[in-house]
Amino acid sequence: MSKRIRTVELTTPFEENTQTSWQSEYPCPQMKRDSWYSLCGEWNLSVGEREIGAIRLPFVPESRLSGIKRTLEKGERFVYRRGFTLPEDFNKGRVLLHFGAVDQTAEVWLNGVPVGGHTGGYLPFSFDVTDKIKIGENLLCVEVGDPLDRDLAYGKQRKKRGGMWYTPISGIWQTVWMESVPENYISRIKLTTDLCGVKIETEGGKSEKTLKITTPDGEIGYSYSGDSTYVKIDSPRLWSPEDPYLYGFTLSDGEDEIESYFALRTVSIQRRGDRSYICLNGKPYFFHGLLDQGYYSDGICLPASPDGYKWDILKMKELGFNTLRKHIKIEPDLFYHYCDKYGMIVFQDMVNSGKYSWFIDTALPNIGLKRWFKRRASKSRKNAFESDSKQTVELLYNHPSVCYYTIFNEGWGQYDADGVYDTLKPLDPTRIWDSTSGWFAKKKSDVVSEHIYFRRVKLKACRERPTVLSEFGGYSCRIDGHSFNLDKNYGYTSYKTPKEFEAALLRLYREEIIPAIKCGLSGAILTQVSDVEDETNGLVTYDRRVVKVDAEAMSELALEMKKTFSENEQ
Repeated sequence: MSKRIRTVELTTPFEENTQTSWQSEYPCPQMKRDSWYSLCGEWNLSVGEREIGAIRLPFVPESRLSGIKRTLEKGERFVYRRGFTLPEDFNKGRVLLHFGAVDQTAEVWLNGVPVGGHTGGYLPFSFDVTDKIKIGENLLCVEVGDPLDRDLAYGKQRKKRGGMWYTPISGIWQTVWMESVPENYISRIKLTTDLCGVKIETEGGKSEKTLKITTPDGEIGYSYSGDSTYVKIDSPRLWSPEDPYLYGFTLSDGEDEIESYFALRTVSIQRRGDRSYICLNGKPYFFHGLLDQGYYSDGICLPASPDGYKWDILKMKELGFNTLRKHIKIEPDLFYHYCDKYGMIVFQDMVNSGKYSWFIDTALPNIGLKRWFKRRASKSRKNAFESDSKQTVELLYNHPSVCYYTIFNEGWGQYDADGVYDTLKPLDPTRIWDSTSGWFAKKKSDVVSEHIYFRRVKLKACRERPTVLSEFGGYSCRIDGHSFNLDKNYGYTSYKTPKEFEAALLRLYREEIIPAIKCGLSGAILTQVSDVEDETNGLVTYDRRVVKVDAEAMSELALEMKKTFSENEQ
């Protein structure tokens, strides 16, 4: 009989005295209206017709914060029910029902009438429920299935969790909310900026619009007709991690009024001598980053409150980092908003589907055998992956913090990388596209992207494309009393104390990363922000209660790297 692995529950500071909650924070700050109603909180949960009990949204049933702590077994379907009454003055003409994300399939009913369905666990979806809403009490019902279909995006979830694979989640895992809009309303705003101004494009609404933009020098206001306008900004203040300035604006279209924001920044590639660099606002920039899985010991795939996102972003900035690689997971809009607001660049991964092979995708490449093994992808998987990727681009287009996309990570689900690059790059040529992060590179990608864990970092600059070390490190330091797994530990090269761990990291940067910067390296992504379940290779523990490194030492390192990069690219 195999020994049962012992795990413990870890609480986080975000369960205690927080300034925000998932019920109080407006879910989409770039499309903010004054008429919205949160449906987070207590719902009733059943498996089929068998009642399980009260569940707290937006937390998944598998999490402690949900109050359920139950996995969806094979062949089962969760059924969520919630009664609600909208405020008397809520309805302005149309009523929209929004879901941040539901894993993996959802069917929705309102007052016993079918509303619609959705497939895919990482993207938002909405329904117009105007004709199904009643005055007084309403009943919302959501039926969820989650077979962990590998033709669909699944990220780091695995039925048999362990190592670098995490507890599988199911059901509603982001905010559910209702919004009222006029009969004629703007359904989308698209913001494209340069270093001098912003192009604002809209879908829906009427023709006549009024725009008011707040600038450091005062308010700009004027009216225009049509679905597009360009606004030139005098004395532009550019967005960067060092100065994350956001221009707030209000857009009015008839009875519809939206609060939003934009930032002036560009991302491009330039050649300097025999090297190519990624440039922020026209200047070479070093992306000093961390792998960010987005998992928490309280809500698993969400922190107890949005304060968890703020803490991660601000703590990593305090340690000297300017970039987070959001690893094969799409977060609620609030995460990207906080990155915009506080000045943290995001490298965003597309979420993987397809089969994974430890031998082909991990073992052989890590010892230098990076031969491409051709994989087949079914038509349904191709359609789902490319559709999800297109929606991801549209979802994140307006966020200035998002500067870089990764299509395939380490061959996971990889197929026709060149063809997918040709499909996705034209949808957003304003960002950098990394087709194959780690290995199995094909012909088309904006960067050379390498992962190095088990050998010294030695990289040669590429004349045609910038070089990014998109994963490295993975050093482990287990902290007793703050580790999820009492029996197993996952990481590369273990250290017994935070002092030894910090010294090893500083040595790694100074002896291997800084020399690589001198050879033309444009960015380096350390594994990782936090411990996650069995993994103890984070700079902070899974419960976010212990920071394993000294902020002053890490900040000094960041300044040293910045100075080296600046001297090297001149």
